[in-house]
Amino acid sequence: MIPLLALQDTVIESTAEGRLQLWGELSLSDPWFLSLVPLVLGAAFLGRRRHVAARLPVLPANLPTSTLQRLTWIPAVMKIVALLLAVLALSRPLRGSVEFESQMEGVDIALLLDRSSSMEARADASAPRRFDIARRVLGDFARRRMTDTVGAADNVALFGFAGYTDLLCPFTLDADSLCGVLEELDVETRAQMDGTGIGVAIARAVDVLRELDSNSRIIVLLTDGEETINLIHPVHAGQLAAEEGIKVYTIFVGPRVAWRRTVFGRRKQELDTTDLETIAEITDARFFHAEDETQLEEVYTAIESLERREREESRFAQHFDLYPLLLLPAFLLYLLSWLSVCTWARRLP
Repeated sequence: MIPLLALQDTVIESTAEGRLQLWGELSLSDPWFLSLVPLVLGAAFLGRRRHVAARLPVLPANLPTSTLQRLTWIPAVMKIVALLLAVLALSRPLRGSVEFESQMEGVDIALLLDRSSSMEARADASAPRRFDIARRVLGDFARRRMTDTVGAADNVALFGFAGYTDLLCPFTLDADSLCGVLEELDVETRAQMDGTGIGVAIARAVDVLRELDSNSRIIVLLTDGEETINLIHPVHAGQLAAEEGIKVYTIFVGPRVAWRRTVFGRRKQELDTTDLETIAEITDARFFHAEDETQLEEVYTAIESLERREREESRFAQHFDLYPLLLLPAFLLYLLSWLSVCTWARRLP
C-alpha cells in the first residue's frame, strides 16, 4: 500500500466548510454520511451469518484446518474496513484552520505644543509650570496612542511653536523617541523668537500631513494665548485643514483672564478663544478649555475616545480535502479482499 505521507501532494484546497469538528485541525463537511456506518456493520454481520448457515452443514465435523483456513476471516475484515473508509470519505474530511487577521490602520496625529514664554506661568509659587504640566499630559497621551494594543497603534509627530514652528519629531511609531524629545523640550526664552503663532503652526502641520496616505489625520493644538504673529490667520489655517479632511482639536489651557501690561500699568484682560473655537468647528472637531492638570488630562482622554478606532478582524478559513487519502486505501483493501476470496481464502473452513 502506498504510504499516506506520499499522498500529501494530492490534497487540494477545498471550498467546503467544516460542520463537525473532530480534533486539532480535522473536521467533517458532510458528517451525516456517518449514519451509513451501522448499515455497513449490519450488512457485514448478516452476510457472515448467511454464509455460515449455507456452508457449515455440509462439512464433516472435527476436521483439521490449515493455517490459511484459519485466516479466512481476514478478507471479510478488509472489506468492512474498505467500506468504512469509503463512508468516511463520503463525509468529506477536511484539514485546516480558521484564523483572524487585523485589518486596521492607526490615526496620524500631529501634536502642536505652545512654547511661548507665557507657558512659564504657574497657578501659585509652589505649583509646576504650565508648560511642564502640558508636556507631561501630552507625553502620556502620545505613549498611550502609540502603544495601543486594543486598536491600531498611531503614527504621531510633535511640533513646537512660539514665534515660529519647529517639527521636533517627525511622524513615528516609536513612543520612546517622541517622549525623549518631549522631555528635553522647554519654552522659548529668546525675546525675538517669542510669540504665539497658531496659524503658522496649523499650516505647517497641514503641510506635513498632506504628504501622508492615511484615512484618518488629526491635529491636536495646545496653547494658552491668542495669535500674536499674524503671518497666517488661525481661521484661514483651519480652512486649509478642513479642505484636506484634517480635524483640528484645539485646547486652551489656563485661565481665560490674564494680566496684561499697558501704558496704564497691569490690567486684567479676558482672552479671546473665538478663533480656536471656529477652527475646531469648521474642521468637524472640538474645542476644549482646561485650567489645571486634572482638567487637561480629561481633555486628552476625551480626544482619545473620540478618535479611537477599534481593530477590525477578518475571518480567514482555509481547508484542504482529505478524502483522496481515504479512497485509495479503501479501493486497495476491497481489491485485496476480493482477490483473497478468489484465491487462498476461497476454501471453506
